Amino acid sequence: MPRHILIALIFTILFWSSAFAAIRVSLADYSPSHLALLRFLVASLALVIYALITRMRLPDKRDLPAIFLLGLIGISLYHFALNYGEKTVTAGAASLIIASAPIFSVLLARFFYKDKLTPAGWLGILLSFGGIAVITLGEGQTLSFEPHAFWVLLAALFTSIYIVFQRPLLKKYSGFEFSTYAIWAGTLLLMVGAPGLLKEISEAPASSTLAVVYLGIFPTAISYLLYSYALSKARISQVISFLYLNPVFAIGIAFLWLGEIPAPISLLGGLLALAGVILVNRYGHYR
Repeated sequence: MPRHILIALIFTILFWSSAFAAIRVSLADYSPSHLALLRFLVASLALVIYALITRMRLPDKRDLPAIFLLGLIGISLYHFALNYGEKTVTAGAASLIIASAPIFSVLLARFFYKDKLTPAGWLGILLSFGGIAVITLGEGQTLSFEPHAFWVLLAALFTSIYIVFQRPLLKKYSGFEFSTYAIWAGTLLLMVGAPGLLKEISEAPASSTLAVVYLGIFPTAISYLLYSYALSKARISQVISFLYLNPVFAIGIAFLWLGEIPAPISLLGGLLALAGVILVNRYGHYR
């Protein structure tokens, strides 16, 4: 892999991994809905500037319903659910649950696109769901239901739906074009939660607001650009493999930034879930 692609991927993973800790910081002073809205207002503005500079084409009107529906699921609902879940779920545990999203994507592709799975693929799915169950059952030292973890799991499902059903649009638009359209659509839909945002901004300390601005610029606008660039220049399997590093970096950043680390039981569940994802991606499909 060329060095410049490797650098782009490393920064992408670092930014995406840091988002989980930044969300925890922001939630101290912002509600889940206002956090999502402010983050994507910042991201949308940055993407508008980039779109004007590069003269990005606008989407066809006939594609707008699909773009808005996917923006609702992959941007609005995903980020609200993730933010709400992280009110109590540690950044590291949240990243481990989100890392299981490919399992949902594989199942959706199996039923809607008739993608076939090998026995190893089904074993990987069972292993991942077992790991997810362990994480979702509790962040403490013993198993007990953690309701906020369910919201993070729901977020993983939302992002999987977004990934699977964008396939037809990616035949017409580049990955970055589609991501930009979806972010703009999702931001407009998040405006339903706008009342009270200005009051929260005026009352929040600078550290929380800067964390939200950081989320909008780096883990969102810049990372989507870098990731789309990497996908266009390297093999998809190589690029996707870097996503396995997300929880590792997320746990490390959360420890350095917040001093938190998932409970041992969550780490065990995360290892099981990631092992299942790797098994599905490497041996789960007929060649």
